[in-house]
Amino acid sequence: MESLDRQLRYFVRIAETKSLSRAADGLDLTQSAISRQLASLEAYVGNALFVRTGRGVELTDCGRRLLAAARPAYAAIDEALEDIRDKEGLSRGTIRVATVHTLSYYFTADVLAQFVGRHEQVNLSLMGRSSPDVVALVESGRADLGFVYDVAVNSADLAVTPLFDDEMCLIAPKSCRLSVPVDLNEADIKLVGFPPHYALHKMLRVAVKKPQIVAEAETVDAMLQLVASGVGACVLPSRIPDRVLAEHDLVKTAIASPVLRRRIVAITRTDRPPSPLVQELLELATAAAR
Repeated sequence: MESLDRQLRYFVRIAETKSLSRAADGLDLTQSAISRQLASLEAYVGNALFVRTGRGVELTDCGRRLLAAARPAYAAIDEALEDIRDKEGLSRGTIRVATVHTLSYYFTADVLAQFVGRHEQVNLSLMGRSSPDVVALVESGRADLGFVYDVAVNSADLAVTPLFDDEMCLIAPKSCRLSVPVDLNEADIKLVGFPPHYALHKMLRVAVKKPQIVAEAETVDAMLQLVASGVGACVLPSRIPDRVLAEHDLVKTAIASPVLRRRIVAITRTDRPPSPLVQELLELATAAAR
């Protein structure tokens, strides 16, 4: 029964993602392992549940009948388990949070510290990623809650909670003499940026006429070190604490043009309600954003 339960849950995940590889990735399995589980389930029911297509898999008639029964059943079971855990006053567990790198310096750290102060026995796993990676982690179920730029979210599988607008500024060494505020379309400024798949990189490419991105870094710390060494300036949220910049002898300069602003949102999956602990963390984040 345990094996059948596992196979059915794998079947539901494959049906939701329409891909063996994406389902395997979300379940931290190899594709061959999930293929074996699916084959065992199809042998048990005596019918094929999926047909392979060029883009992934599609349900057969038998697969659609099984999904119609299995998905609401497991959703009800999961909801009942969470309800029981909540009513019994559960204060232990693990919450996995994914966030864009920049927020770790001025938002998520404060919110998580407040949450841990209330729930000292809850383990928190914080993953700093690019915006697309945060979305993928929450979509796959490998993160319970994500903090990300809204422009990266384009999925019906995700519930979006708006938090606040993030305005960008230019960060450069104190020794640089820049016009205040600076016009990025007119000034001849070399920039250190995030890699191309990051939302802030895309924002610069779209908003600035000819951005001179001369170096890339995947973390804020690495970016600030490059700026401090004289490689160029960088564009980051104006909420980055001054004390962080002071460690590198850097300062902020307001940007007059173009307007660089992005909305920060929290994301969770729509196919299952957040656990009570995740819901509480989401409420703390919403309150902190006001």
